[in-house]
Amino acid sequence: MNRTVLRRFPAGGPRGSWPAEEYAHARRAEGCPAEVVMDLDADCFLVVEVRRAPAEAAVL
Repeated sequence: MNRTVLRRFPAGGPRGSWPAEEYAHARRAEGCPAEVVMDLDADCFLVVEVRRAPAEAAVL
């Protein structure tokens, strides 16, 4: 599985994870397999693009 960080959002923002969720939703609408994850060390939400290897996709 390959992950690429598309964008970072501060966790202390007034809207919490909403901006990250909205950004990920827009990327998914474009066909990009985006997910929101929390980076506890950096205290931010990351929108990542998740690409699975063909063998991994077949197992799921």
